[in-house]
Amino acid sequence: MKKILIAVDETKGTKELFNVCINMCSCARPEAIILCYVEKLEGRSLMDDALLSISEMATLKKALEGTEYQEALDKKAQSVLNYYKKELEAKGLTSTKTVVRQGHPAEEILKAADDEGVDMIMIGSRGSRVSHLFMGSVSREVVNGAKIPVLIVKRK
Repeated sequence: MKKILIAVDETKGTKELFNVCINMCSCARPEAIILCYVEKLEGRSLMDDALLSISEMATLKKALEGTEYQEALDKKAQSVLNYYKKELEAKGLTSTKTVVRQGHPAEEILKAADDEGVDMIMIGSRGSRVSHLFMGSVSREVVNGAKIPVLIVKRK
């Protein structure tokens, strides 16, 4: 594997899965690791239950440009990415690139993987929700849409 994309966020589940990712990357020694964080622009309930059209998303992105809200999203993204980058560096994995995307997580993870030319995607799955309809919905969408191998690390 030359390039691996690891999808990260600020959840406790991602911290748990990241140890598995670090161990795998320590063994595989990819040439590059891409850490991908997706900013959800519309808030948790709207983003998880319905997708905005491409034009609605573009309008929302434009409206948020230069606002304090966007600055806060960017600051949070950089904080999360810096945390995971330092974790990788502590294990000697220094060929790391960080990518921030905006929009629907599964779509943006797949676009980032394509844009970066990665050979594999690593993503976590919460898998602990009461309803099986929502269990690991982002990871399921990534698997269904990916043209490359996807490693799903299920949270305990």
